[in-house]
Amino acid sequence: MKLWIYPLMVVFAASCYGTLSTMIKLAIGDGYTASEATSSQYIIGFLLAFIIYMVTQRKLPRFNGGFKIVLLAGIFTGLTGIVYGQALIYLPASLAVVMLFQFTWIGTLIDCILRRRLPSRPEVISLIILFVGTILAAGVIDVDLSGIDWKGWVFGFSAALSFSLNMNVNTKQVVGMNTTTRLLFVSFFAMIMITLFQSPEIIWNGKLFTEPLIFYGLALGLLGIIIPIYLFVIAVPKVGGAVSSILSAMELPVAVTVSVIVLSEALSWIQVLGIAIILVGMCIPTLAGISRNKKRNSV
Repeated sequence: MKLWIYPLMVVFAASCYGTLSTMIKLAIGDGYTASEATSSQYIIGFLLAFIIYMVTQRKLPRFNGGFKIVLLAGIFTGLTGIVYGQALIYLPASLAVVMLFQFTWIGTLIDCILRRRLPSRPEVISLIILFVGTILAAGVIDVDLSGIDWKGWVFGFSAALSFSLNMNVNTKQVVGMNTTTRLLFVSFFAMIMITLFQSPEIIWNGKLFTEPLIFYGLALGLLGIIIPIYLFVIAVPKVGGAVSSILSAMELPVAVTVSVIVLSEALSWIQVLGIAIILVGMCIPTLAGISRNKKRNSV
């Protein structure tokens, strides 16, 4: 498979995550709480994963190894949704996005610690560019930070840390477990995390299966669970945790663009500049890696 396919998978998976905030806002506009929308995402996401598994595998799922890896992946997937939702309670949406996007450097730091290495020059340059672009694209330059509850900072940073840990867990391959089986178990454990802390009552009170929540759940489950987890499981081990964290910065430009198109939110020229800077920063480590591989193969 061509070298650029795996980075492209990570970018596409992150782009799917970028649509979620707009869909949750639409659900809130239809009278649902953010907790109900998030719960529908993980519950229906698991049901979709179960259907895909039964159609393609046609046998009962079982562990042949790798229980700890898929358990941690599921926990961190669900935990990210929980703590980021809490951060939005205390922080302006733009600032919450900036806090979440600290996963770019946190993911690189974790990867360096685990591999006992120093960050490469392209990674350092990319992270600096991404930080500048994130500040501009999120539109937080004129945000008043006084009076913000300390809990917002803690939850925001926790979301970034949880997402980074999830990304690094996904670098671990599980021998004897195919992608569909791993998707099933990860989505199951993520659903358990969400139902423990969000709104599981939408199952037994029947609200989950009413319109339009079920349609929001299908869209959120597909774009927030099925596609990104499936692609991350395939691509992240090939790309690496550090570069995957950097490429996942694509989530912010997509989130801003979708909110402008669907919600008619204002977009300043500073935000456009920030999006352009993010795109440049994302390309640096990928192009550097492809260049290294070509040189290695030509020797």
